[in-house]
Amino acid sequence: MFSGLTLIDTLFEKLSRLTAQGVSRRHFFARLGATLAGAAVVPVLPVSRKAHAAEDPATAWAKQVEAQTTDPKACNYWRYCSSDGYLCSCCGGGPATCPPGSSPSPTSWVGSCLNPDDGKMYLIAYRDCCGKDSCPQCPCLGTAGEMPSYRPQLNNDIIWCFGASSMIYHCSSAAIVGQI
Repeated sequence: MFSGLTLIDTLFEKLSRLTAQGVSRRHFFARLGATLAGAAVVPVLPVSRKAHAAEDPATAWAKQVEAQTTDPKACNYWRYCSSDGYLCSCCGGGPATCPPGSSPSPTSWVGSCLNPDDGKMYLIAYRDCCGKDSCPQCPCLGTAGEMPSYRPQLNNDIIWCFGASSMIYHCSSAAIVGQI
């Protein structure tokens, strides 16, 4: 009398022997290789991803906070969509300039922000101003397009005073680099 497990074992043994008699190893590996190569090409095929694409982070930020272009001391000023820190415009500087007594870091992180007045996207270089104690005025946290720290050029959580005369963070400026 056959038990359930013995029946399955017998069935697979016969099936394996039949396959081994009819198919060579070379044929089997050729088919396996072709299947794997074909499967690797599938992600490259043209597919419409527009329906699944998320809205641009900078555009979403501009709509969410009702971005404006008149008051550079407010967190919803359009250039600050990816800024993280204290605004230099509240600390004696301007939106793109460091206050007296501090110096701009030679390094920066970048983001793209939507100007609500002209509807165009601009590349913004966020540069920390260093050399003075922190200016605890106008703290802002914009995270549009921010990436994790393994993509440092797009991460705003890092103190960007690398290469400056002092590693002491004072505030963050937002200079327009160009139009996208």
